[in-house]
Amino acid sequence: MSPVESGREQLLSKAFVGLADTLVDNYDIIDLLDRLVAYSVELLAADAAGIMLVDSQRALHVVASSHEDAEVMELLQLEADQGPCVECFRTQERVSVPDLTEATGRWPVFVAAVESRGTYRSVHALPLRLRGEAIGAMNLFHRQPGALPEADLALGQALADVATIGILSERAVRRGEVVTEQLQTALNNRVIIEQAKGVLAHRGNLSMNEAFDRLRRYARNRNVLLSEVARQVVETDLAADVLAGATVHSKVAHQR
Repeated sequence: MSPVESGREQLLSKAFVGLADTLVDNYDIIDLLDRLVAYSVELLAADAAGIMLVDSQRALHVVASSHEDAEVMELLQLEADQGPCVECFRTQERVSVPDLTEATGRWPVFVAAVESRGTYRSVHALPLRLRGEAIGAMNLFHRQPGALPEADLALGQALADVATIGILSERAVRRGEVVTEQLQTALNNRVIIEQAKGVLAHRGNLSMNEAFDRLRRYARNRNVLLSEVARQVVETDLAADVLAGATVHSKVAHQR
């Protein structure tokens, strides 16, 4: 095995362990999906990734993205009600588009919007599904045109399946929780996280990506739910602590 292959095997093991580590009592779906997009980008050599989940009304929402550009791509699909991620969710099948410029007839509004931005050329969408139930889809974005090897698509699907199993876990059923309520909580947490990113970006003169990195690092270093940290940033003076990257335990940790 070459050093490159060995490194990828180690990263793959880390990814599955990392995803499994989030599946504890009171786990945060947003944190789970954030890890999923991060591992997918690294393992599949994607430039960005994004995830949509469906709510109780069967409407899709963006809940995780590795980069602002990826979030914009997802929002463009929702606005146009067309695109690879939307189609993937509706059909529950993979959708691979090696060159978006050749998909004008398939999704005219979405492709025109993408071409005007000049960001990504190829997209590969993978369903989040289990036993015939689809709860969303993940998009992998590449700046250059090209197909993904079948092995990479299968790996991406395996990662997505692990996350889906976590969201639709039997544990949730045993506690009498309704899956749609879990997803609604995830969407609500996403709103809080976006607000916290805005606070940190404004106070720290950061980009939204940098603000999210600070927020995520702070939560993981202290083993605190991402949504809990975000809520404290919005409602208290924790923003200063997050921006400073303080080594002391956070107020959130003391309140748990």
